[in-house]
Amino acid sequence: QVQLVESGGGLVQAGGSLRLSCAASGRTFSRYGMGWFRQAPGKEREFVAGITWSGGKTYYADSVKGRFTMSRDNAKNTVYLQMNSLKPEDTAVYYCAADSSTISYRVRVGIYEYDYWGQGTQVTVSS
Repeated sequence: QVQLVESGGGLVQAGGSLRLSCAASGRTFSRYGMGWFRQAPGKEREFVAGITWSGGKTYYADSVKGRFTMSRDNAKNTVYLQMNSLKPEDTAVYYCAADSSTISYRVRVGIYEYDYWGQGTQVTVSS
């Protein structure tokens, strides 16, 4: 069983920055691919960023490329999402997800490729 706990959300003005964290339980965290997704009111959950088990590869949605950076610290069982130049359209609940199925050398981008999810953290960007 894997438990994921997100933190770091909040209210920020457009152009500002936030750093989200996701702390994971489990001794095999370093083998998991990890992802960040978001869901705005009335919209479907969408992929934001992902990282492979080693941190060697990252992949971003076009909407956040160049503004968001995902990283991981396997010694701390934690992944991060640094969000810069935030826009009002980034407002959403952000979810951390883990793929514990197998070690993969490609970033998973589909919702159904992840089997564990956190409870989410709200990010609100005011104009």
